[in-house]
Amino acid sequence: MKDTKKRQDYLSWDEYFMAVALLSAERSKDPNTQVGACIASRQNKIVGVGYNGFPIGCSDDELPWNRQGAFLTTKYPYVCHAELNAVLNAISTDLTGCRIYVGLFPCNECTKVIIQSGIGEIIYLSDKYHETDQVKAAKRMLDLAGVSYRRFTPQRLDIALHFAVD
Repeated sequence: MKDTKKRQDYLSWDEYFMAVALLSAERSKDPNTQVGACIASRQNKIVGVGYNGFPIGCSDDELPWNRQGAFLTTKYPYVCHAELNAVLNAISTDLTGCRIYVGLFPCNECTKVIIQSGIGEIIYLSDKYHETDQVKAAKRMLDLAGVSYRRFTPQRLDIALHFAVD
């Protein structure tokens, strides 16, 4: 019998789920900010994924992608954030105690959805808007609700995917 040892360079669960979140972000058509989210159960099963974009049936060509201007001429009243889409895509699953992996720390509106859904932990890659009132409010609510959050610290800088089949 051949003495074969398992591979040692496989992804950790955090790396795997964050990679799924980042891959999901690649579906976003937003020209400025692409965010993805992946919800993992306590048993390390993916139960929901999402990315930021317009609601189903709302044309990506008819609604604005602008970041500035009059409110109705910007993307903000129309875009569904990745976290909201991930929760909605997991609608038939109880999310109590799950973890959500996101590329960007959630805003206050997505934080409400995360808390209400029962998700117990947020793992985020970037907190670049930490000084905004939206993120300050989000962290206040998370602390009050007992939902933990932590920054993802990668052990590797990149993961290569190849579609070539041998």
